[in-house]
Amino acid sequence: MEDTKDLREFICDIGRRAWQKGMGAANDGNISVLLDDGTLLCTPTSVSKGFMAPEMICRIDRQGRPVDGGKWKPSSETGMHLTVYDFRPDVRAVVHAHPLYATVHAICGKPLTEQIMPESTMFLGEVPLSPYAVPASEELSQAIAPYLERHDAILLQNHGALSYGHDLQAAWFKMEALDYYAKVVYLAAAYGGPRQFTAEEVDKLIDLKRTRFPSPGRHPFIP
Repeated sequence: MEDTKDLREFICDIGRRAWQKGMGAANDGNISVLLDDGTLLCTPTSVSKGFMAPEMICRIDRQGRPVDGGKWKPSSETGMHLTVYDFRPDVRAVVHAHPLYATVHAICGKPLTEQIMPESTMFLGEVPLSPYAVPASEELSQAIAPYLERHDAILLQNHGALSYGHDLQAAWFKMEALDYYAKVVYLAAAYGGPRQFTAEEVDKLIDLKRTRFPSPGRHPFIP
């Protein structure tokens, strides 16, 4: 992937989608994409994700330092993104947002472990909860590190959610799927709780994923 106007516009488009879905108030959230030369494009700090323009997108190196000059400063949470790239060489894009239902789970200390829909079981498996750490801190990077090897999405306790994938579309789809999963779990609780799959049913779904719907990334139920 190269630093092109189309890619910068796509980052802005993903930001608008997140903003339109209410996945963050004011300037919440951040997005990054790893380029072929090892540098990253990332969203600017203090700018609403719904109102970004391509020229606002920042370029940084693997230490988080700006590569090109400009008036826009990179997101303060690039350290969390860099940790994902360091632990997962297969990842090329990271999305951090505050999707409403997923964030409710995160602030209540509830990971998403219920196996209730074929899609969430096959493509997320479950979404763990990392311990709370101050945003934009080294402690936050340390908090997510244990979950990166086997999961493609994480709830950040009392904070929000993180997803990542082999490209930006994949990373975004996982964020959308995560919040839908969280919403279904939340609403099902009002009807007495969801009916969960049996172990045999989960095994069949994982086999289906392996054989008919293989996709890049990691899955907690697949070694």
